[in-house]
Amino acid sequence: MTGPRIALGGFMLESNGHAPVATRAEFEASCWLEGDALEADLAKPAPRAPAGLSGFMRAMDAGRPWQPVFTIAATAGASGPMDQDVFDDVVARLESALRAAMPLDGVFLALHGAATATVDRDPDGTLLKRVRAIVGPDVPILGTLDLHANVAWSMVEAADMLAAYVTNPHVDQAERGAECAAVMRAMLGGMRPRSAFVKLPFIPPATSQNTAGGPYADAIAFGQRYLDHEVLNVSISSGFSLGDTPKNGLSVIVTTRTDGARAQQVAEEIAAWIWSTRSTWITNLTSLEDATAMALAAGREAAAPSLLFADVADNPGGGGRGNTAFILESFVKAGVEGAVFGIHNDPALAAEAHALGLGARFIARFNRDETNIFSKPFEAEAVVEALSEGEVVGRRGIYRGRSVSTGATALLRIGGVRVAVVTNRRQLAEPRMVESLGVDLRAVRSLVVKSRGHFRAGFDDIWTPDRIIEVDVPGLTTVVLARVPWREVPRPIYPLDAAMEWKAGGASLRGD
Repeated sequence: MTGPRIALGGFMLESNGHAPVATRAEFEASCWLEGDALEADLAKPAPRAPAGLSGFMRAMDAGRPWQPVFTIAATAGASGPMDQDVFDDVVARLESALRAAMPLDGVFLALHGAATATVDRDPDGTLLKRVRAIVGPDVPILGTLDLHANVAWSMVEAADMLAAYVTNPHVDQAERGAECAAVMRAMLGGMRPRSAFVKLPFIPPATSQNTAGGPYADAIAFGQRYLDHEVLNVSISSGFSLGDTPKNGLSVIVTTRTDGARAQQVAEEIAAWIWSTRSTWITNLTSLEDATAMALAAGREAAAPSLLFADVADNPGGGGRGNTAFILESFVKAGVEGAVFGIHNDPALAAEAHALGLGARFIARFNRDETNIFSKPFEAEAVVEALSEGEVVGRRGIYRGRSVSTGATALLRIGGVRVAVVTNRRQLAEPRMVESLGVDLRAVRSLVVKSRGHFRAGFDDIWTPDRIIEVDVPGLTTVVLARVPWREVPRPIYPLDAAMEWKAGGASLRGD
C-alpha cells in the first residue's frame, strides 16, 4: 500500500480526584488493544476502540490512499487517578510502536483529556509531549478531546490541533475524528495551523453541561459562529470539575489555518462572553423525599406520564462507584411500584444471583464488600428475575453501534422495584443494558439511572427533558460543588469564590 503513513492510537480516562485508583484491570475490561488486535477490533461492525478512531479512518479511506499504523488504544470508564506504573506502561508501549514505525507522516490520537495519575498530574500533556519528541516538530499530531477535558497548555503546545466534541451526550465522536482527518489531509498538503488557548477560572456544575439546551448549548453555539475560511476549529471544554487538579477550569482552544493573532482574538472574545454568563450555569436538584413522592404517584396513576430519575451523584461516567443505595432504599421502603433501577455495580451480588439461578428467592446484600463511604450496605428480600452475560451492542446514544459489556448481570425484583445488578461498572446510557434482561422500558413507570447526562441520548425517545428528575443524594460525583473536599483545584475559582473578578487576556499562542 502506498500513501502517507499515519499512526493511530487512543488514551481515554476521566479521573475523579476523590475516587479509587484506576487500575490496569479497569482498562483491560474496557479496551486495551495493541497493534494487530487494535486493527482487528476497528474492522468489526461494533468495535470497542474509541469512535473517534473509526471516524478518522472512514474519512481518510474516502480520500487518497494512506497507510494506517496501529499502535495502542487504552481506555477506561471514569475512575480515580491512574496507577502511575500503568500509565508509564501505556506511554512506553506507544513510544515503542511509534519508533518501530518511523518514519511517519502523521499521528492521530483519540484522547479524553481529563486524566490524572497517582504521580503525574498531566498525563495527557505528558503523552503528547513524548509523541512530539519522537516524531519531531514537523509531523502533524492531531487529536480529539472529550467535552469535559481538563486542558493544560502542555497539551495544546504539543499538538497541531485538538478538537473537542461539541455534543453532550457525546454522539459526535466519529465526526470529530473525521474533522481531524480533513485537517490531516490539509497539513500533508502544507498547511500549518495556529492555536490559541484561554483557561477560565470557572468550574461549571456537571448538570449544567448538556448541549441540547441551556448555558453550555449557548456557549457552544456562540463559539461555532466564528468558524470560517480562517478559523478551523473552536473547542470549548467545560472541564471535569471533580478532577480536582491544577488543570481545573473551562477551556477555550481556537485553531486557525495561518493567523495566530486571529486565533488569540477569537479565543479571548469567546472566553469573555462565557464569563459574562457564568451565573446562568448554576442548577437546582430535587430532594430525595420529593423524588420518592413523585415515583409513588407515577406508580399509582397509570394515566400519568412515567418519569426518569437521574442519580447524578453516583455517576460511573464521572468516577462514581455506581452502587450507592440511597434512592433504591427510599423507593423500596416507600413501596414504589413499577420502577426499574439501573445499573447497580456489585460483582459479588451478581455472581450470587447467577449461582442461585432464575426464580431463586434470597436476601440480597448490596455492597457487602464496598469500602466507599457513600456505598452503604442495604439488604432486602429479592427474586432473581433474569440473568445475562451482559454483552450488548448499543442501539442509541453514545454506545450506538459499539460493543459494551456489563459482565455477569442479574435483574432482581424487590417488591415493586426491579434492580439490574452488574459486574462491570458502567453508567446506564444504553437501553439494551436493561432490555437484554427482558425489561420493556415503555411499560416502566419510573426509571432510575446511574448517570449524569449520557442517558439523555439513550432514552430521549421515551423521556423528554420535562420528565427527567435530577435527584440530590450524596456521592462521589455530586454536582453540589460546595460539598467537594477540594485539594488541588486552583483558587480563586468560580463558583467556589463567587465574588471573584476575571478578565480574558494573555492567552498562550502556538506558532508565532
